[in-house]
Amino acid sequence: MIKISELKFGDIVSAEYDGQQREGMVKDINREDKEVCVETGVQEFWYTPDHLYPVPLNDEQMKRLGFTQTENGNGSVKYVKDSFRVLLPQKGNFSQMEIWWREDHRYLNQPIHVHELQNHYYQMTKVELMPAAAH
Repeated sequence: MIKISELKFGDIVSAEYDGQQREGMVKDINREDKEVCVETGVQEFWYTPDHLYPVPLNDEQMKRLGFTQTENGNGSVKYVKDSFRVLLPQKGNFSQMEIWWREDHRYLNQPIHVHELQNHYYQMTKVELMPAAAH
């Protein structure tokens, strides 16, 4: 379950309907009725927060979001999208990361989900972070 307060337009989530989960993008939020409209590629549908789940951040998701990856000689990995950077001290380990854009540096010491990275990106750059195909 995801708190509705964590979500914004464009966030990637997993929505459950009839026992099946599909990844989709938040299209609208009705905070009064506590419902979120998610486009799953099949349909747009309104979901309550108890039917929405976070999507784990991993290499595949980073690439979907348009980041390019560079492996460093010390075992660390840097993901780059324009001037935004994500540094993993250990390749494939998304439990610790440093993210930065210009003078704004953030150190995250726990795994985050795709929608949380999207929200950090937006807070830092004022630009929405969408999957590469969604532009």
